[in-house]
Amino acid sequence: MSKNDTKFYIDGEWVDPATPNLFDVINPATEEVTGRISLGSSADVDRAVAAARRAFPAFSATSREERLALLRKIIALYEARSEELAQAMTAEMGSPITFSRQVQTVNALAHFKEMVSVLSSYKFENFMGDTLIRREPIGVCGLITPWNWPLNQVTSKLAPALAAGCTVVLKPSEVAPLSTILLAEVLHEAGVPRGVFNLVNGDGPTVGEAISAHPGIDMVSFTGSTRAGILVAKAAAATVKRVTQELGGKSPNIILKGADLETFVPAGVLRCYTNAGQSCQAPTRMLVHSSQRDAAVALAKRTAEQIKLGDPLDTASQMGPLVSKVQFEKVQGLIEKGIKEGATVVCGGAGRPTGFNRGYFVRPTVFADVTPEMTIAKEEIFGPVLSMMTYETEDEAIEIANNTSYGLAGYVAGDTLEHARNVASKIRAGRVYLNGAPSISSVPFGGYKQSGNGREHGVYGFEEYLEVKAVLGYQSA
Repeated sequence: MSKNDTKFYIDGEWVDPATPNLFDVINPATEEVTGRISLGSSADVDRAVAAARRAFPAFSATSREERLALLRKIIALYEARSEELAQAMTAEMGSPITFSRQVQTVNALAHFKEMVSVLSSYKFENFMGDTLIRREPIGVCGLITPWNWPLNQVTSKLAPALAAGCTVVLKPSEVAPLSTILLAEVLHEAGVPRGVFNLVNGDGPTVGEAISAHPGIDMVSFTGSTRAGILVAKAAAATVKRVTQELGGKSPNIILKGADLETFVPAGVLRCYTNAGQSCQAPTRMLVHSSQRDAAVALAKRTAEQIKLGDPLDTASQMGPLVSKVQFEKVQGLIEKGIKEGATVVCGGAGRPTGFNRGYFVRPTVFADVTPEMTIAKEEIFGPVLSMMTYETEDEAIEIANNTSYGLAGYVAGDTLEHARNVASKIRAGRVYLNGAPSISSVPFGGYKQSGNGREHGVYGFEEYLEVKAVLGYQSA
């Protein structure tokens, strides 16, 4: 993919690891090696943090106009390499090429564009009486990102950090790092000052732990599983740094009795299956009124069976493989547990799809008659698996929706917008989508409960990278 794959980007240069530790990146569609990186160590993190600390005083003092010019240069160079970035994501995590081109790369770029908008008009200073309230960049930021949206999750953190005047040490997922290495080349070509952006590849227990615990890092922003997020928070606690986290989800999709099933059931299935179900806010629990169970199940079955699985490089493919053997086996185990615990298999089920003898492909699966106590109703599956549940009253639907340790997103479809709004107000989640509303990169994204803390995207995400300073007596005579 790149001549720099086995190197790290530190202090404005591509450098060799302190101790080389080669790691194969596997193409999940073929199960063959598609690239090779080196895994880093705490020594590499130390070097990157030192570079970021040296760069912070000058970069934090740059003007709004200087940072806007830098962001615009990054945008232009990113756009010029968008096809290369899309191809890298398809190779490293199996995203169908059409999806990589039209969604993965586009969504990632949107965060840079949004930061141009935010930074252009943001007021860093205001007064409370004689006191100046000033927002300043927080410092050196450690960014730890997952494999499911490789570039989107990087840029949702990196763009606001750079816009705020922070310096960065980034660890992308070692499972899908190739597109981020290309992004680092874009940043270098754009003229990001030495030490402002640093990239160290590695695994969570080594590089992730070193970033989280490092006394030279002022903030850690992490996206991943709740289990890993707890470890990050514990490692960060000793240095009392800011920690923002976007973690797991088990999002409910309440389809109210008067809603149009023909519209909202198929839409809910497809949204659940976006990115092969590897999305933290996927609506994986569909709640329908008990009187509409059979009609809803038939619609879900028809929709799931029309999904075109195939080679991710085929532009006609709608769904590719899961990212890895580990993820494939996890999802297969949860499908088998759903069957064992008595859920009705509407379509799909365990095993590879017919005709697929290699690759981590999973059959698009719909379970009906799922009850709240079942494992598949409680655990985040992170694959193309939908759990359909029934309710008798709206109060019961809301209770089931909120009966989870997660609270990242919720979905409500109603006969009227007012009806949907009323139910949405009772959902305990950081985002609620009404009547099929699309995702927007400018509005806050983050969760309640064990789905994390802090927010990403737009001005809310930008402010996570700022400290608040009160200067008292600033206007006193």
